Amino acid sequence: MITVTDLTMRFGGLTALDHLNLHINEGEVLGLLGPNGSGKTTFFNVLTGLYKASGGSILLDGTEVIGQSPQSIYRSGVARTFQRSRLSLPLTVFDNIVIGDYQHMQRGLVFNLFRRKAFRAEYDAYVEKVTALLNIFSPPLVAQLFEPVETFSMIDRRRIEVCRALISRPRLLLLDEPSAGMTHDETDALMDDILQVRSKLPGLSVVLIEHQMNVIKRITDRCLVLNYGQKIAEGSYAEITADPAVQTAYLGEETA
Repeated sequence: MITVTDLTMRFGGLTALDHLNLHINEGEVLGLLGPNGSGKTTFFNVLTGLYKASGGSILLDGTEVIGQSPQSIYRSGVARTFQRSRLSLPLTVFDNIVIGDYQHMQRGLVFNLFRRKAFRAEYDAYVEKVTALLNIFSPPLVAQLFEPVETFSMIDRRRIEVCRALISRPRLLLLDEPSAGMTHDETDALMDDILQVRSKLPGLSVVLIEHQMNVIKRITDRCLVLNYGQKIAEGSYAEITADPAVQTAYLGEETA
């Protein structure tokens, strides 16, 4: 599905990604690990077109991604969440989720003002689409579809963010620290939801940046570890946690 070859990203004299090579398979959950500053979020930003790589290649089913706009990459089936919440708190659950499919909507002043029947038909279709998605991901939110997000708990806000990424039915979902700011029980509940979505949307690939190792152990099929922008380990959870290079990256060198 995704093949990354010699991917490099430099910011002046800082090399954030250093000739990175990896692949993402269709239908798998890949855990992307590494200490703070290792290049994980930078990789997401390059893959989604927010940054233009300094070198290398990212192929999505054989088509080069580097150089495409974020909108074009999104239309190719790549969606993401961010470390910090990007929800508009005064808007409703429905509004916040539908924003995620903006590129596929009919829009513009003429459409909104003069094509009222078409506008209403599209609106009704999106109500059905959002309701169907919430019934998969978090059914209790259906009854609160038109309530402002500012009234919701942290875990429900995270659920809404994930649903916003899923509303376009992407082939690849990038989750950047989805458990940040949540309790252990909330994290477990959110992972249950993500596993439920995976079971109901076959073929969906997920790449998960996460620092909580119990989360990585529970839901990933394969893990990849970065340090200083380079891949230092790849394999199952058991394999990467036993790798001396990973232990050194997280714990440092022993001193006499």
